[in-house]
Amino acid sequence: MNKIYKKTEASKIILTELMLPSHSNFSGKIHGGFILSLMDKAAFSSSSKFCGQYCVTASVNRVDFLNPIEVGELVTLKSQINYVGNSSMVVGIRVESQNIQTGEIKHCNSSYFTMIAKNEKGKNMKVPGLILESQNGLRRFLRSIEHLRMRKERKETFALIVLFQRIIKKF
Repeated sequence: MNKIYKKTEASKIILTELMLPSHSNFSGKIHGGFILSLMDKAAFSSSSKFCGQYCVTASVNRVDFLNPIEVGELVTLKSQINYVGNSSMVVGIRVESQNIQTGEIKHCNSSYFTMIAKNEKGKNMKVPGLILESQNGLRRFLRSIEHLRMRKERKETFALIVLFQRIIKKF
């Protein structure tokens, strides 16, 4: 069977939502957990749209909240596939807020979610290959490879620490 390839365009999602008082924390700003939930929804939508299967979140790269989001602002999440493996996909997500009255747009955060395609039995599924059409797409692809490499290094380092802790306990 020939492998299917798709352009990043096949994964692009834009979600926009009005921020309500029920989304705010004790300081009156939008709760970070609510934004993370929206980001997960965008990652699921992009990855599932791209591969035609349901997907689960395997990991979330670092999330830095750059600017607070206010009640009454519109929040827009833009997401797309930046990298694909066998069954995994890295989804890049950008979060912006817009003040409806002034039109001011703020970049609030960006992150990368690693998603895994699953079949109806919960087994990993192969995903289509990714066609890169621009230098920006290539840059995102290469950045994703670097993030995956760093995650693997952290995992290996943590495994060594656990091993050393077990050895030390024996003494």
